[in-house]
Amino acid sequence: MANLMNEFPDIEIKQDEPLMNYTYTHTGGPADWLAFPETVDQVKELVDYVREHSMSLTVLGNASNLIVGDGGVDDLTIILTRLNKIAVQDNKVTAQAGASYIDTTKAARDNNLTGLEFAAGIPGSIGGAIFMNAGAYGGETKNVVTDVTVMLPDGTIKHLSNKELDFGYRHSSIQENNGVVLDATFTLEPGDYDEIKAKMDDLNDRRAAKQPLDLPSCGSVFKRPEGYYAGKLIHDAGLQGYTSGGAQVSTKHAGFIVNIDHGTAADYVNVIHHVQKTVKEKFGVDLETEVRIIGRRD
Repeated sequence: MANLMNEFPDIEIKQDEPLMNYTYTHTGGPADWLAFPETVDQVKELVDYVREHSMSLTVLGNASNLIVGDGGVDDLTIILTRLNKIAVQDNKVTAQAGASYIDTTKAARDNNLTGLEFAAGIPGSIGGAIFMNAGAYGGETKNVVTDVTVMLPDGTIKHLSNKELDFGYRHSSIQENNGVVLDATFTLEPGDYDEIKAKMDDLNDRRAAKQPLDLPSCGSVFKRPEGYYAGKLIHDAGLQGYTSGGAQVSTKHAGFIVNIDHGTAADYVNVIHHVQKTVKEKFGVDLETEVRIIGRRD
């Protein structure tokens, strides 16, 4: 493989860079190559190169709902957090893929726009929020996003409507078309700054009271099974505090797995499998992971 640092002198690229330096779990082996594009043109250069050289491409944002295997990730990984511009025009907020969801909610608040309060504490990026249809406290991304710009694997750029994104529970069409989200536009309603801020503050206080925000984690690990709550099933199974290596089912919120002592991705996966097995045995319910697990396992 060519030296990508020589191929793209204007893009910061690192070789064999540990992804544990970027993930919320503080786990993950090295990316063969890790690039930090700062413009859409640079993203296109990288996407084109990957296609022309039959390489695999992994796209990351804040890496908050993600477990990267201890063996790392093949070929090229790009992190989009330097594409982080946020613009507001009338009742629309447009944010680039690498902008944080939290900063985007603040921009809406500061411009007296309501509709994004539910996302005030979601730690992911806009690209990740679109990819997963992120949601919290009764709100979902699909309810407010109206247009998303995506770069497809062939390098073409498309504007996808809400309908074309085929949103579902923690799902969007991006998961099938392998596109790279470039930006998203949210259409909101005029509101009162103080009311918007009060709601955001309340949700963040509730989040802090219930979730283990003081420890590294991958956020909510499991999807909500129909008719149940994953956290309650895990709690009722007596699994809070269950530990494998340095990963533990949170004693504060059973739906979270936290890194308590230099945990590895393998530790996380071991805890996940034990939780799934135990809940299935006790309650007959299959827990499906919400967190993405990528990369080489060893």
